[in-house]
Amino acid sequence: MPPVLPIVHHPGYVAELPDGHRFPMRKFGALAAHLKTQGLVPDGFHQPREAPDGWLRLAHSAAYVDGVNNGSVPRQIEKDIGLPITADVGRRGRLATAGTVLAGKLALEHGMAANTAGGSHHARFEQGAGFCVFNDVAVAARVMQADREISKALIIDLDVHQGDGTARIFAQDPSVMTLSVHGARNYPDTKAVSDVDIALDDGTEDATYMDVVQAAIPRALDGFHPDIVFYNAGVDPHREDKLGRLSLSSDGLMARDLFVIDQVRRRGLPLAAVIGGGYGADHDAVGVRHATIHKAMVQYLLDTHC
Repeated sequence: MPPVLPIVHHPGYVAELPDGHRFPMRKFGALAAHLKTQGLVPDGFHQPREAPDGWLRLAHSAAYVDGVNNGSVPRQIEKDIGLPITADVGRRGRLATAGTVLAGKLALEHGMAANTAGGSHHARFEQGAGFCVFNDVAVAARVMQADREISKALIIDLDVHQGDGTARIFAQDPSVMTLSVHGARNYPDTKAVSDVDIALDDGTEDATYMDVVQAAIPRALDGFHPDIVFYNAGVDPHREDKLGRLSLSSDGLMARDLFVIDQVRRRGLPLAAVIGGGYGADHDAVGVRHATIHKAMVQYLLDTHC
């Protein structure tokens, strides 16, 4: 019997937003529905519980966590996040964060696992930003370190936007390496300093993009020797993404994801994937595009299964 990829999902990943809001919230439900239709979750999804405050405070200030939980986030921070910090949105942030923690733990057990949310890499210690409430990958790395399941984590961030919040959280932490490949002229205007930053010109296409990724990732893996890799597989580098400004094709995204998977797994390292950014008016189309990483992981399992 072929191996099954553990995939984490919760219906609460879809929170209520005002009509016409520019964040494509329904994409998370569309992604889950597509994965089921494609037969990629034969045993059902792994479902997280909400992240407790103790987890969140490993990567965020107590004041910010409390503000999200009790609905008292200052208006300017809410504006920076770009989402109304309602009870529903706060619960969604806690669930998505717990989903990435669960994906990390499942990756240790099974070799690979994926969340159907996560990659909220603009959230920094003191606040959220850029549609990101809690930095789920930062929390997951810190939780797994606190539980003594890992010592070192590598975060490979291929979302089109720089992982600035993640870089800031781990700026003084040598146990976590951050690698970001992103658009040079895209959000955020003020970039942070990751351990590895590679900024790409607008319009970058598959071949140039892959040259960069194929050079950077093996070097990071072999130079750092992590115990786990968290992979932000944002699909916003796609040529049809509303906010992307790069020009990757769908085949290019799949090739990118297969390369990352192969490089991590050939070294015997566990890989936990999150979906990162993807934007557009057609939430269903964006959700299907996000399935690229899940399909790539399943394809890799099938190709390497004896």
